[in-house]
Amino acid sequence: MSISADARVPISAKCVNREEPFPHPIAWDDIETVILDMDGTLLDLHFDHKVWNCLLPERFALAFDCSIAEAKLEIANQLDASRGTLAWYCLDHWTERLGVDVAALEKELSHLVKPRPGAIGFLKLLEKAGHRLVLATNAHPSSMQRKFDITGIDNYFHIIGCSHHYGACKEERAFWSAFSEDLAIEPSAAMLIDDNHAVLGAAREFGIDYLYGVCYPNTLGPRVTSTEFPCIDMFSDLFG
Repeated sequence: MSISADARVPISAKCVNREEPFPHPIAWDDIETVILDMDGTLLDLHFDHKVWNCLLPERFALAFDCSIAEAKLEIANQLDASRGTLAWYCLDHWTERLGVDVAALEKELSHLVKPRPGAIGFLKLLEKAGHRLVLATNAHPSSMQRKFDITGIDNYFHIIGCSHHYGACKEERAFWSAFSEDLAIEPSAAMLIDDNHAVLGAAREFGIDYLYGVCYPNTLGPRVTSTEFPCIDMFSDLFG
């Protein structure tokens, strides 16, 4: 789950303002493993936005006889209290806490699940180039599988890592330690693309050198910029 308002070049984790020209070229030969996020990176975050920021408040308001504004405030307060923890990404947790079947809401809006522009072509290029492709997602396992069934993106990955299987979300160093050891990933030869800048920060602290954000996680949402990490408009940005 992601709720927002939540391929490659050698720049060794230095801070780059995305408003400046994109840094080129990437030394692809130095990168062994490409780690990709799912929601907001490969898949359009518009789906998650509609589920969590639109449909959920509507159903919560109906269930508890309150206004949409009151529902949004209550949901936001509860989400904020768990932000940056594994519970924040757990559908079962929120179904119990909010009294609304969140998995059912995802199924209802599943027609909105789709790859971001250029995502499939990017995966095919990486696959053809022989890079080791790893998916690292905070998505709840049932939500992850639902999106796999719809988009087929799982077929491009050598390994799929879900934070729920490691007992820590990607914002935590514990995830990267367990994840990298389990999958034998050399951090200095790994690239990570993720729309969550807290995740990029945790990965940087762990030692991953090649870090990129995403300018439009939600293709219909506002542009995201960073003074810490270069953010890509399109995956083709990474190829000069």
